[in-house]
Amino acid sequence: MPRSLIYLWMTVGLVGSALGSDVTVLLDFDGPHSDRSVLQMKREVEQIVKESGVRLQWRTGREATGDLPANLVVVRFRGRCVLEPDPILYDERGPFASAYSTDGEMLPFTEVDCHHVAASVQTALAGDDFGRLDYLMGRALGRVVAHELVHVLTRSAAHGQDGVTQAALSGKALIGAPLRLSRADLERLRLFRTKSEEPTATGAKSSPGW
Repeated sequence: MPRSLIYLWMTVGLVGSALGSDVTVLLDFDGPHSDRSVLQMKREVEQIVKESGVRLQWRTGREATGDLPANLVVVRFRGRCVLEPDPILYDERGPFASAYSTDGEMLPFTEVDCHHVAASVQTALAGDDFGRLDYLMGRALGRVVAHELVHVLTRSAAHGQDGVTQAALSGKALIGAPLRLSRADLERLRLFRTKSEEPTATGAKSSPGW
């Protein structure tokens, strides 16, 4: 984890008490990415969480200066967040993303493995899909980010039986029919909006990804 981001979540990034329904998501990319994919990713995440009442504001790493909000979640994207027309030779096994916890409590930091997401999506591409690669990569990233946000905001590593928080999603599920929050996810996010908790301690460790 970069030192700047460690400092960020230690000082202002902890999901603390009385957050209400506004959450700022800080996007940090360490490799190439498409602006069109990022735009679609934001739209996908917002559509998924809309019913919960959680409202999202977006910032980039370049905007991580000055007075930052306390209700901040950092999402770091590792690798090339670009969907190529040719197959990617990459091992599909392993998690799409990983959240972090300390003493059993989720921290407001998650990392997305763009190579793994792109490789999984490649297995589901067909026909006209190759003419809208940026859009589909954005859709897939949005579903991965939404999945991780549920973990972070509800402070839980639990997975759903259906919907976007399932423990495993295929490439087809990442770009196919809409994925929504399950009823259990909605209840947990609504509880997040109203309960008050003390900030977690430092000393983060990686929790199992998906």
